[in-house]
Amino acid sequence: MGISRLELSIAWRYLRSRRGSRLLSFISVIAVAGVAVAVSALIVIIGVVNGLQTDLREKILVGSPDVRVMTYGEALRMERWQEVLPTVRSLKGVVDAAPFVNSQGLGTLGRGYETAVIVAGIPAGDSGSAQVTTIRDHAPPGAFQFRTSDPNVPGAVIGKSLAGRLGAIPGSRLTIVTASGGSMSPLLGGLIPRFFEFEVTGEFDTGMYEYDDNYVFLELGAAQRFAGLDTAVTGIEVKTTDRWIAPDVAAAIDSALGYPYFTRDWQEQNSGIFRALKLEKLGMAVVLGLIIMVAAFNIISTLTMVVRDKTREIGILRAMGMRADSIRRIFLLQGLFIGVVGTGIGLVLGVSAGWAIDSSHLIALDPSVYFIDHLPVQMQVVDIASIVVASVAIAVLATLHPAVMASRLYPIEAIRSE
Repeated sequence: MGISRLELSIAWRYLRSRRGSRLLSFISVIAVAGVAVAVSALIVIIGVVNGLQTDLREKILVGSPDVRVMTYGEALRMERWQEVLPTVRSLKGVVDAAPFVNSQGLGTLGRGYETAVIVAGIPAGDSGSAQVTTIRDHAPPGAFQFRTSDPNVPGAVIGKSLAGRLGAIPGSRLTIVTASGGSMSPLLGGLIPRFFEFEVTGEFDTGMYEYDDNYVFLELGAAQRFAGLDTAVTGIEVKTTDRWIAPDVAAAIDSALGYPYFTRDWQEQNSGIFRALKLEKLGMAVVLGLIIMVAAFNIISTLTMVVRDKTREIGILRAMGMRADSIRRIFLLQGLFIGVVGTGIGLVLGVSAGWAIDSSHLIALDPSVYFIDHLPVQMQVVDIASIVVASVAIAVLATLHPAVMASRLYPIEAIRSE
């Protein structure tokens, strides 16, 4: 049996104010506002979680490849990489692969300030096989060609924050001190440090504090000399057709190469950060669950108050022959109205707030702590649709108890009630 115009009329009347006004009653407004607040909060919070995960993932992968191939045994040294590279490139799911070098040192411009730096060696070039990661997209064109004014001085590309701390600009001479590849000195009782001079050919700005404040990129050959690796490299970086298949590609590389080679996909390389994000999402889920429960209880309490207030009228309707299922539908319609209107208002508020926070960078963050400089919000259609459907469904379910309670009132007892 469908919903009649009489049921719609009575449901609307019960939502309205007592004095013949067409405005909603105060308790109905409170119920709608509760749903609206819950929905808008859900949309913004889910958007923040998605934004943080996506933004951090994209920034991490600016300088971190989908898969890294390295060797067991002697740390950070792969000798036969020229033989391994073609095998890796030939595997299914691999777009390209390139050797890399990782090392550390102490950088200075000779002005009385030194700072620890991470030295990364990659093939020179702005495209082609050099483009395993997207780090080159965050520097001026030609910076990663490493061309310098003096052919005897290698080029270096440094992070924007690091350049600011050192006071470096393109053309500055950067000295990096390292103990890698140095010889032992019986007189000094340790390794003799080695000094290398580089010319800054450009700056990169990824927005990821860890890269921008610590990394110095060198051409592969210069990095090999700096790290004392001779013709060896630290390992091989791999770009896959889709980063989400990186674990499968890593497993295929392990199978193809065998011992002493091993792989680490992008999630394993940054496992600490992604574990923290998963824990944060779990905490958010608990908070969101509480918000939903508050909204549902708000609807239940509102409609229960309406049932108590309209007990005599319900008794009269039942005495006049209105069926119990019609009484239930009247209150279900009220709950549906509260759910739909509250969800609609919350949808507009949530999407608007999320867009404003993201586009205007309203909430600033300390990049040295959070890796990013503002709170990102990414709203996905699937998530918003799920919230809308869940909100309306919960609103309807919350009306079941008051609706059943109203339909079970005995006409005579209801009419006699005070």
